[in-house]
Amino acid sequence: MGSSATLAPTQSTSQTRPTSRTLVNDRRPAKVQVTTRDPTMARSGRNADPLSAGSDTLKSRSRNVESRRPRGDSRAAEQQQQQQQQPPPPAPWEPAATLLPHTSAPLASRVSIPPVASSAPQTLQPRPLAELSLNAQEAAIIEDLLFVFMGFEGQYIRFAKGYNPYEERDRLSGPQWRILSGLDPSLLDLTQSMLRMASHYTALETFVDVQSREEFGAVNHALCASIRRYLHEYLVMVVQLETQFLNDKNFTLQQLNVHILPSSHLMAHMYGLALELLKRNALLDDDSDESSDSSDDDFDHIIEQLRDGGDLVPGNMTGKKISKGGVVLGLITKRLESLSGDPSARVLLTTLLRDASRPYMAMLNEWLHHGSINDPHSEFLIKEQKSIRRDRLEQDYTDEYWERRYTIRDHDVPPQLEAVKDKVLLAGKYLNVVRECGGVDVSRKMQDVPNSFDDNRFLENISSAYAHANGSLMQLLLTTHELPARLRSLKHYFFLDPSDYFNYFLELGTSELRKPVKVVNTGKLQSLLDLVLRQPGSIVCLDKFKEDVKVEMNEITLLKSLQRVVNITGIEQGEALQLTSNQPLEGDKNATGFTSLQLDYTVPFPVSLVISRKTIWRYQALFRYLLSLRYLETQLSVTWYTHASGTAWTHRSSNRMLEIWKRRVWTLRARMLVFVQQLLYFCTAEVIEPNWQKLMNTLREIENNCAGVTTQDGTSTPRASSAKKPHTVDGLMQEHVDFLDTCLKECMLTNSKLLRIHSKLMQTCSVFATYTNWLSRELEKSDPDLTGNTKPPIMTDDQWRQFLLIRGQRQQQQQQSKDGDTAMENDKNPETRMNELFDVIRKWESNFSRHLQILLDALNHYAATETVVLLSLCARLSTANQGTEYAGLRSEEDGGHGGGS
Repeated sequence: MGSSATLAPTQSTSQTRPTSRTLVNDRRPAKVQVTTRDPTMARSGRNADPLSAGSDTLKSRSRNVESRRPRGDSRAAEQQQQQQQQPPPPAPWEPAATLLPHTSAPLASRVSIPPVASSAPQTLQPRPLAELSLNAQEAAIIEDLLFVFMGFEGQYIRFAKGYNPYEERDRLSGPQWRILSGLDPSLLDLTQSMLRMASHYTALETFVDVQSREEFGAVNHALCASIRRYLHEYLVMVVQLETQFLNDKNFTLQQLNVHILPSSHLMAHMYGLALELLKRNALLDDDSDESSDSSDDDFDHIIEQLRDGGDLVPGNMTGKKISKGGVVLGLITKRLESLSGDPSARVLLTTLLRDASRPYMAMLNEWLHHGSINDPHSEFLIKEQKSIRRDRLEQDYTDEYWERRYTIRDHDVPPQLEAVKDKVLLAGKYLNVVRECGGVDVSRKMQDVPNSFDDNRFLENISSAYAHANGSLMQLLLTTHELPARLRSLKHYFFLDPSDYFNYFLELGTSELRKPVKVVNTGKLQSLLDLVLRQPGSIVCLDKFKEDVKVEMNEITLLKSLQRVVNITGIEQGEALQLTSNQPLEGDKNATGFTSLQLDYTVPFPVSLVISRKTIWRYQALFRYLLSLRYLETQLSVTWYTHASGTAWTHRSSNRMLEIWKRRVWTLRARMLVFVQQLLYFCTAEVIEPNWQKLMNTLREIENNCAGVTTQDGTSTPRASSAKKPHTVDGLMQEHVDFLDTCLKECMLTNSKLLRIHSKLMQTCSVFATYTNWLSRELEKSDPDLTGNTKPPIMTDDQWRQFLLIRGQRQQQQQQSKDGDTAMENDKNPETRMNELFDVIRKWESNFSRHLQILLDALNHYAATETVVLLSLCARLSTANQGTEYAGLRSEEDGGHGGGS
């Protein structure tokens, strides 16, 4: 309270003045004691005459008795009869204090509120002010003000008629006062100006009791404790003023006003702050209709409270948004900025802010230096979702643990932390991970840390804690858990680098992988993969993480899975790949083991934060795409072998048209093989490998910067920082995701149009390779040199015997399964059969060439607008379409027609 708090009596030896209460007591009547008879005796006396009227004997006896009584007895009876006829005296006014029930505010007043002065009996009312002299009026008003300053009514200063002291809302607003009539005008105005401070005190005292309840949080509790200290100093000032009033007969109302001016100023500022907080908490009416910006946070808090077994009752105040934590600190800061020109207000608000921020700073330091949150009232700027646990990481395809386990309450951030809130969030998240891995000594007490916002080390503390947490987690990931080795292991398995072991695995598992996906024995394939991975002479046999690779089957085709992710519209430039929710999709009924084969990878915590399920899905998408290309390349290679070794294909027929048809088949097969091989080379050598090297360079740079950064005792010895911005764990995670997203985009897996065109080309090539045996049989039936039993002149004896043996086996199989369609095919004449063969090859050529040209046109467009690297692929694939009728740029109409076919 400033100087007023140390106010001392100025005249201790002066004569003691009589107070107004002695003047009032002069006119009060002496206490009168009233005695009454026993009511039972009175009732018996009144009932005697009616009972005696029934008998003449009784009447005569009563007259004789009355004639014998003395006269004094008759007079006493008359007096008693008069007293009985008078009204009984009023009951004595004896107000008593009681204890109120406990609340969640431990220091709240539990003494009942005294009755209002207007309810006192008339005998206790004071003399009218008009009957007192001016000096007596001043003394009476000063004495009343000393009581009013403490929230009690005086004899002449009472609560206004509209004020109800038993209503909490009225007490929070502050009482209105009225002065009894008759006060001299020279004293009236001065008295009314001092009554505002009394209203502020009562309101602040109630505010402290209300805001100290449990649900308002630690920051409000600390603020109330600070205000309570000021109120204590205020009461000390009132006691000093009373002492001076009693000891100094010259103490005037003007002097009282001068003494309370500093305190009145401070009380007004505290009242303004309390009023704004009460309006935000809806404890007082507010004209402004403010929408709740953090309703989601309220819902989360309600859900967490229900999980913890709490009750949603009106007393818990969960239905309304309570201003606490950062909101309260922000409100004090805002008022401090607006009143910074007032020295006393600045000192007051600075003290309140310093005291209120202490529990908040304790939570902040606990979060920054231990990675844990001790926030029972949900008022810290970091919100913890306890329902999201670490054990769900294996099924978390949305990085929910890392993204939503700890989040920022954006609307509850104090202004002092607004610029560094992201750094505060990351520092605690990093340290929380290190703590869960046993890298933080939680029992170690924090020393020499700032405990208020105005500490000069406040921002330095946050920066140093962030650097320590980032360095600790980075070193844990790169050194202890060998993140680079994990990434190299992923490259070996998912990017087929090297692919020798996987080709061997495909050869061993061909019989199983050809089966429909629903009957594939996954356990057998897993055993074959484990056998291959332990085969000496391969790079993967030295991989210490090969036990984490698992084989699984995915019935959903790669095309459906990717289209579901990009949602048909594709990914716009600058956007990240967003995985959709796990909605069920229909599997491919014709899926085989080759088309459904998929690898999975088990990653322990905390490496699972970087190699999360979200990134594993990206690895799986790239793996399935590369596997489909390699499988198609294998099919076309088998087709090439058939064309190069089959008798029907190597024999030079005497039919010239048939030789022309075979050359067209060979050309189409070569074009398809070029298409697949160029696409596979582009994806591996020009997309994955360069981006992989960039990622590895970033990792090496991080390792060099983090070498020797953090020790167990918290000291750090970082190397000289480079010109680039420092690397963080979140930055590393984003670099990893960006690497995979770039690979998916440049491999044309995030564009719906390119996906559809590419799917049609792959399907055309696959059908062509699948029908190779059918073409061989049709070719044999169409060649006149091979239909008879005479050896062609240019064929050797061994080749002819081998051919006859194969033809005999085929004819025997046809006879066993002979039906009407087979008979009709055998009855076709050579010319009809030849025309059908040319129609088939023409359709394949047209379909492949048209879609390839559509793909080239689309690649040219996207290379010019989005991804430049696609221009290299366009140049490579253009060689597969040279010399055809579709070579060159197509019109927009043709492109649209071809894309829709």
